[in-house]
Amino acid sequence: MKISFNWLQSYVDLSGVSAEDISRAITLLGFEVEQVIRTGAPELKNVVVGEILTRGKHPNADKLSVCTVDVGPDHGGVRTIVCGAPNCDAGHRVPVALPGAIMPGNFEIKLSKIRGQESQGMMCSAKELTIAEDAQGLLLLPGSPAIGTPINKVLPPGDTVFDIEITPNRPDCLSHLGIARELSAWFKKELRYPEVKFESAHATAARADLLKSVRVTAATECPLYTATVITGVKIAPSPAWLQDRLRAVGLRPINNVVDISNFVLLEYGQPTHAFDAKKISGSEIIVRLAADGEKLTTLDTKERALTSSMLVIADAAKPLVIAGIMGGQNSGVDDTTTDLVLEVAYFKRQSVRATSKKLALSSDSSYRYERGVDPHSLEEAAHRAIDLILEIAGGKVAGATQKIGGDIPWQREIVVTPGFINEKLGFTIPDADMKAALEALELTIVREEPTESRGPAWTVSIPSWRDDLDRPIDLVEEVLRVYGTEKIPASTVLAPGLVGDDDAVVLFNRQVATALVGQGFHECVNYTLRSARELQVAATAPALAELALANPFVEDQSHLRPTLITGLLDTLKLNQSRGVSASRLFETGRVFLERNGQLVECVAVAFVIAENSGDRAWLKRETADFYTAKNLTATLTAPAGIELARQPVAAVTEANAFGWQSGHSAVAGEIQHGWTARFGLLDLAAVKTAGVEGKVYAGQFAILPEKLASASARRRYQPFSLFPAALRDLALVVDDTLPAAEVQKTLAKVARAATGTAFTLEGVNVFDVYRGKGLPEGKKSLAFSFVFRAADRTLTDDEVNTAFNKIQDELTKSTPYQIRK
Repeated sequence: MKISFNWLQSYVDLSGVSAEDISRAITLLGFEVEQVIRTGAPELKNVVVGEILTRGKHPNADKLSVCTVDVGPDHGGVRTIVCGAPNCDAGHRVPVALPGAIMPGNFEIKLSKIRGQESQGMMCSAKELTIAEDAQGLLLLPGSPAIGTPINKVLPPGDTVFDIEITPNRPDCLSHLGIARELSAWFKKELRYPEVKFESAHATAARADLLKSVRVTAATECPLYTATVITGVKIAPSPAWLQDRLRAVGLRPINNVVDISNFVLLEYGQPTHAFDAKKISGSEIIVRLAADGEKLTTLDTKERALTSSMLVIADAAKPLVIAGIMGGQNSGVDDTTTDLVLEVAYFKRQSVRATSKKLALSSDSSYRYERGVDPHSLEEAAHRAIDLILEIAGGKVAGATQKIGGDIPWQREIVVTPGFINEKLGFTIPDADMKAALEALELTIVREEPTESRGPAWTVSIPSWRDDLDRPIDLVEEVLRVYGTEKIPASTVLAPGLVGDDDAVVLFNRQVATALVGQGFHECVNYTLRSARELQVAATAPALAELALANPFVEDQSHLRPTLITGLLDTLKLNQSRGVSASRLFETGRVFLERNGQLVECVAVAFVIAENSGDRAWLKRETADFYTAKNLTATLTAPAGIELARQPVAAVTEANAFGWQSGHSAVAGEIQHGWTARFGLLDLAAVKTAGVEGKVYAGQFAILPEKLASASARRRYQPFSLFPAALRDLALVVDDTLPAAEVQKTLAKVARAATGTAFTLEGVNVFDVYRGKGLPEGKKSLAFSFVFRAADRTLTDDEVNTAFNKIQDELTKSTPYQIRK
């Protein structure tokens, strides 16, 4: 929001207050000054008013003129100046930069020869003085100022413009009056409201031929609508003061009526719109919802397809305006307009915001409606616009203003005590200063009643434009803003230290990141939002629908991610395209998975290992394979208390591939049980589609945060035995399709039962797999090594053999495994 200092002066006297003080005040009042822009000509020495006496042709250049210019006796009298401007005719008074003048851009004017002709200065355009963009000719000074007068005394004074970031809860400050109100409170200056002269009693007879009726069929979206007919206006350029106001804040003057509409918008924060009355079919205005497929070409020359949820202002035949956002080309004011219908309305912010988002169309009006326009200031803003139109464009008001919708009730009072304010602030402000701060913001104390302990209870009336105030704590902030945060006394800060463990998620992320970095991986950070296109292979269609955002900002960030792998593939693609050798990548973050028909947020870690064909090291790293991915995934599940080797693992099939290569990757765990892991080779076609060259092995582990918290108990030290282990080997013939891990789990269970409490089984490990001669078809031989140990003694052969025989007997009796002799 750009705020002009000269414009502010119309409402509050800030003479003698520097731009720096105003900027500081705005900041301390709770807003951010992004930029301070100073307009107008800078201080220019040796630049004076000169009169062109003669103009002659340059002897050596067709497009140059040789002029004699009188700059006054104090500056050398008559000088010869070479000029290329087309309007350097005799009799004009123009700015003349004399030798020694330093022009904007640090350009010094010197005596010089131009194509052999001496030039004793330079006549200036508006652009060269940095007061306008016009560089087509000299700046012709109106009013015949005295020759030799310093140019800064002739040119209009510049302006200071503050570019302010207004917080969403303060739509009342999206206007010059709103900022003036804040500054008047800060500097303790009187606030002057614009004088409104219009009274409906002064209107002439109604003109039914121009506007016979106004109907509102969508009262929920438009609670209040007013329309005023003004006849006999003359469309012309706006007066200089109005054009200067608009240019100062970055708007281009168009014509007097449109400029007045923009002026009132920036003065009051209330949008208005003027229709050309002759373009309203049927002399009727209808505020209605659009029909599906209805179209309107807006002022930006784009045709907009409307839907039935969008509010429009229409006539008997067609839509004229997208309500609260932008007018149509078919109803606007132009040079032929003589009769107007002035619209001033209150549209619900939800309706305007939804339409603006759907059409990707925003304007100064929609920006204000979306944040909230004060309906109780609507009539005053309408009368202000009417006053200016009658004053500048002429004409008369025809008939009474047609008003549809009743007054929107407003009465809000907040009770607060000085004791409450001081308690919340932590220091004492005198009651008189509190009252002054509230009254300065037009927060009137309407009643004062005694209380037992906290001083008087003030009942504060809240004006309609301060919809953000609804609790006593809000008034504490208002008092402090105006009293001054810089007056908060210094005090000792007591910050007791809190001793506690880090969150389980933080600990997990730290552990897995440390483990993977130690394995030569590089950490990545990618966006949580991904595109629908790349997630089609990573989730089912119902899950993809659940992951979709209701209102995405950009197309390629439309869905929550169910996997970290897609982001890591993007990074791999970028590295390969840039010739970067980093091909072992990982990421920790959140993913969103489907469980029992609902999305759940999980803590996740994933890694990828790509073939690095460009690696020219003398000793290349061992090529990754399925077991590399499985081993790394087991490393990731361990900090969560999950021993992957003890979990059932199933091969990924076409039915549940989701971006993994069937037959070359596996899945363990289910999210229904709180965690899931996948590892192995990524789908070759999906990797190629992602733009990554070669095979990519990967792994991902996802776990619910609450399960992670329950698994993060502190590990305790357990002393190790000083005595040697006893080893026994056993070979079993089992079905070829039976996983070795399942046999291993059965052996461990049987062995622990056999040893009891006498000694412990430290481990059961596979050391050989055999298929072929001597075994039945469909069978394989698995050889396991048992490790036994006691904490207090060396085991004897007899006790180990006794336990080992029990193990073999139990296996023969209760399992289908055949002991191989």
